[in-house]
Amino acid sequence: SSGINAEWPLRPGEYAIAAVAAGAPSIGIKSKTGVVLAAEKKTKSILYDDTTITKMEMITKHCGMTYSGMGPDFRLLVRKARKIAQQYYLQFDEEIPVSQLVQRLANVMQEYTHSGGVRPFGVSLLVAGFDQDTPYLVQCDPSGAYFAWKATAMGKNHVNGKTFLEKRYNADLELEDAVHTAILTLKEGFEGQMTEDNIEIGICTSDGFRKLNRTEVKDYLAALN
Repeated sequence: SSGINAEWPLRPGEYAIAAVAAGAPSIGIKSKTGVVLAAEKKTKSILYDDTTITKMEMITKHCGMTYSGMGPDFRLLVRKARKIAQQYYLQFDEEIPVSQLVQRLANVMQEYTHSGGVRPFGVSLLVAGFDQDTPYLVQCDPSGAYFAWKATAMGKNHVNGKTFLEKRYNADLELEDAVHTAILTLKEGFEGQMTEDNIEIGICTSDGFRKLNRTEVKDYLAALN
């Protein structure tokens, strides 16, 4: 027996995938010179102090990530990712390559699909990185599967988001164009008015990963209107 009740409507891994599909949308786009991450920042109430809610996290100087799904699970994976990166740095005295970081983080996620007393993580991660003059965009799923993308969408409305990106994407995109395309993709199916308060944008280039401040996001939104 697998230990899973056959009468359950879903297996634990499928609940995790459902949590991701119901989560706030996030977008990743790779350009010639860097990677753009964009995510919707949903708050349940206008009474929240939204400066305390963040969807973008830096892992190393040249790597950052966002997510769709359950926020607390993301927080735990961010902590694990930073620890993996620091252990590598202590051992080899250099920043961990993006591919290694993703692989080790995916191993952690995969372990949670079959270990006793735990459930799979209810998040998919989008990791943006830059090493050896190459930009990387990688998605990690609750199953522990990971794959590189040129551009992708996760979370609510991800099918329409991907369709939109397929029409818009080309390999010669400049970073500025990638930011605009990421915002336009988020706008597909966005509920209500999009402002600098309810979306977050992160960019990763040879200079490193950084989250755009509100003024910068506001300027990008103004340029599109």
